[in-house]
Amino acid sequence: MKIAIAGAGAMGSRFGVKLQQAGNAVTLIDNWADHVRAIQTNGLVVTKDGHDTVIPMTAALPQDVHDTFDLIILFTKAMQMDHMLQELKAQLGNQPAVLVLANGIGNVETIERYVPKQNIVAGTTVWSSSLTGPGHITVTGSGSISLQAIVPDQFGDLDHIVETLNGAGLKASPAPDVLAAIWKKAGLNSVLNTYCTLFDCNIAEFGALPNWRELTAGVLDEFQAVATAANVAFDAQADTDLIAAQFAPDKNGEHYPSMHQDMANRRPTEIDFLNGYVAQLGQKLAVPAPNNALLTQLIHSQEALHGIA
Repeated sequence: MKIAIAGAGAMGSRFGVKLQQAGNAVTLIDNWADHVRAIQTNGLVVTKDGHDTVIPMTAALPQDVHDTFDLIILFTKAMQMDHMLQELKAQLGNQPAVLVLANGIGNVETIERYVPKQNIVAGTTVWSSSLTGPGHITVTGSGSISLQAIVPDQFGDLDHIVETLNGAGLKASPAPDVLAAIWKKAGLNSVLNTYCTLFDCNIAEFGALPNWRELTAGVLDEFQAVATAANVAFDAQADTDLIAAQFAPDKNGEHYPSMHQDMANRRPTEIDFLNGYVAQLGQKLAVPAPNNALLTQLIHSQEALHGIA
């Protein structure tokens, strides 16, 4: 399968490696010129368990991509999604399947402005990866993927996509309710990403806090209330259990979430598409979400202190 990874940072690069090693033709697409140049020149360095492996990969800036693809996987951050899709208009015009695995709520609405609804697959993943530097990622733990076609009865190739992902060991499975799956992942990220960034800790260190359940409930109880008002299926207890399952070292315990990585590298975070999205939607629906609103402001304050625009 010819696959493009649009947004080939930490997660996109990890997926690209696994898919290429399974025999697919993979192109990594990213706007970070130093990252792309490093991969083109030296290959992608993957650190796992303290050992480095150099993997030759095809990488390009969006404006330099002239190929067509069977599948485009979007890992582009939510606030950069529209710009990436504009840059890939020619590739999207060839009607590839588009799978979005990027964090945050609201990505599908952005993609629908550029891609026919029947070509879109939305999913969530708990795989993890860190961007160590240009052309260099560090991977820990394992994960899985849940996904669903936005218009299931008009998308006939979902089984092939699932088989392709599973052929790469990515543990993909169809989701019965993709919107619920997106909210479930957003709930996880709104706890782990946000608190690990504010506390400057990894996932295991957050899980070792004596009050991690109280902190988690402050976020997820509001998620539950807003989701109910928005007619979205959400289970705060199931999300809490999913979060707890990440604490083990052989899962994602040693991982620093993407928001922590962005803050450390002076990049804008996705807070407005996580806690901030729920706080704003709650305001529209007259459902208070003060904890999520406060956490959003705290992250923005930290961005301001670091000079992040």
